[in-house]
Amino acid sequence: MLMDEKEIEKIIRENPHLAEYLESIKDKMEMPKFYSQVPRDLKGEKYPNLIYPTKETIFIHIYRLPGMEEIEYHAIEPTLSEEEKKKRDMIMERLYEEAIKKKEMSTKEEIRELIRKMMDRIVVVSEKGASTEEGKKKGLFGGLAKSKIVLTPLEREKIEYDITKNIVGGGPLEPFMRDPYIEDVHVITGQNVYLVHKVFEMVKTNIFIDEKWAPTFSQEFSEKIGSPVSDGQPIADGTLPDGSRVNIIHSKDVSLKGPTMTIRKFSETPISVTQLIKWGTMSAGIAAYLWLCLQYGRSVFVCGETASGKTTT
Repeated sequence: MLMDEKEIEKIIRENPHLAEYLESIKDKMEMPKFYSQVPRDLKGEKYPNLIYPTKETIFIHIYRLPGMEEIEYHAIEPTLSEEEKKKRDMIMERLYEEAIKKKEMSTKEEIRELIRKMMDRIVVVSEKGASTEEGKKKGLFGGLAKSKIVLTPLEREKIEYDITKNIVGGGPLEPFMRDPYIEDVHVITGQNVYLVHKVFEMVKTNIFIDEKWAPTFSQEFSEKIGSPVSDGQPIADGTLPDGSRVNIIHSKDVSLKGPTMTIRKFSETPISVTQLIKWGTMSAGIAAYLWLCLQYGRSVFVCGETASGKTTT
């Protein structure tokens, strides 16, 4: 569903990182179309150029320009400047100090809420903010008194997002985890991450996992599924809280290119039979036949190649 001009102006105004991104691409391509939901009839479009929102502040730009070999998927999310990274590191240090005193959290929502509450105690929001050097001189970034850290409203929002996505989210994969149109995530060390998109199928992303950081990332992610990997136990299978299946190969002894990962996501809302008929996945007659097979306890084989829709259907 296409957004109208007022809706577009509103989300650009409320999301400075989106405005910055649009400014950065204005000389490279036409203004993307904005969709609140991605219509399936865009499947097969040779040169798509659209932006759609996911959860919270993340937006996705899907495009292909003449001369490009494949469709690209660009995650637009808040990013930190070097100054903001310094402030984040200071906040993280304080968060770790306080977290030790807290009871163990069992769900992502509880951890998110805890991070938010602890930041309320650690941070004070000011329209002017303060640089790390100014803050140190004025005693705003710690010291014996453990003064509050001064952030602008935008810095607070960006830093909280960064901390949350790395502690309880998917780290650099967080945009994909929030995107309801993603079915599979394929991570190979030293390459851009590839996705299987429900509308555009296989797409290349702007997220890159380098060789130096890949082992650390695979270990951290494996801990989130409760199945830590190591050189002694280099393969792990598990599930994320949302039910997504994860397979991690950690060691070069098993994977020549280094750590690799696949994530099979599941739809938050199950697909109905009427939707499958509408999309042309099956006819009404086949749907009725399968219904009878299940009703009378018959066995059914569902066959197909990777990402053909076996699990989804």
